[in-house]
Amino acid sequence: MPVRIRLSRGGAKKRPFYRIVVADSRRARDGKFIDQIGTYNPMLPKDSADRVKMDLDKAKEWISKGAKPSDRISIFLSNLGVMEKPVITEKTKKHLPKKKAQERLAAAKEKEEAAKAASEEPKAEDAEAKPAEDAQPAEEPKAEDAEAKKE
Repeated sequence: MPVRIRLSRGGAKKRPFYRIVVADSRRARDGKFIDQIGTYNPMLPKDSADRVKMDLDKAKEWISKGAKPSDRISIFLSNLGVMEKPVITEKTKKHLPKKKAQERLAAAKEKEEAAKAASEEPKAEDAEAKPAEDAQPAEEPKAEDAEAKKE
């Protein structure tokens, strides 16, 4: 009989609560189970001690008898120090944009960087140009030329 240590869902709609059970893997998720060894309440904060409660002695006993923990339960057990942390395989890259979309995104980033660089340069030039204007005021000669034309 293939025995698994897994989660069995309880609780109300949008308010999950799980029992950690030892069950035949061919049974329904919330169906008949052999033994209940703990609870998991994902609604509690991650640092709460009541989030995962498990009888570690029972868990070790069932693992020694050949029960295989599910992925989530193996993570819980590794956090509690009963077993090694499972190897998490690399995710597929199907969710990433395709080649042309990546090229468009790269081009858009380059344009943004160029625009930022261009917007920063005139500010630096304005700062340099203002002291030069102070040395030679441009409006005064224009005012003198206008007076000379009137005469």
